[in-house]
Amino acid sequence: MAELTVETAYAQALYDVAKDTGKEDTILSEITDIKNLLINNSEFFEFLKTPVIEQKNKKEAFEDIFVGLISKEMLHFMYILIDKRRISKFLKIADIYADLTNESKNISTGTIFSAVNLSDEQIEDFEEKVSRLIGKKVKLKNIKDTFIIGGVKIFVEGKIIDATIKKRLEDLGQNLKI
Repeated sequence: MAELTVETAYAQALYDVAKDTGKEDTILSEITDIKNLLINNSEFFEFLKTPVIEQKNKKEAFEDIFVGLISKEMLHFMYILIDKRRISKFLKIADIYADLTNESKNISTGTIFSAVNLSDEQIEDFEEKVSRLIGKKVKLKNIKDTFIIGGVKIFVEGKIIDATIKKRLEDLGQNLKI
């Protein structure tokens, strides 16, 4: 069971509202867009987190940017985070919300490490193969790892699928020792 944290409580509350209104995917899209905006515009994120700036000013700035672009549920949620001085927790809340949404759809997320960036088709092929292997739909995020000579290493649901050249050579070396 997940540890109950402030971030988990807020993410669960948002998920409950989204589920009650049938907007789980809409909110997921919005929370992802807001997360990306805050990551890519650190000055704006710092503005929202700064305690010396009045909450009213922060909400007005947020409203100027997002009114008409996000649902009223998401807008009010952001207001709550601003009022309760929890906006600094937003990135983690967004990640937990995404996990809750994926979990409800029986989707596991994982990471595929490779020597080069994989194409969307290659990632989809790996997702399909890993999905069959673990019996759940899998979404993989590709990360380029310069330490991998060739092949891939996949992390999903606490499991490692190591299909790198290094691992194959290690296995071959073990077999030759026998």
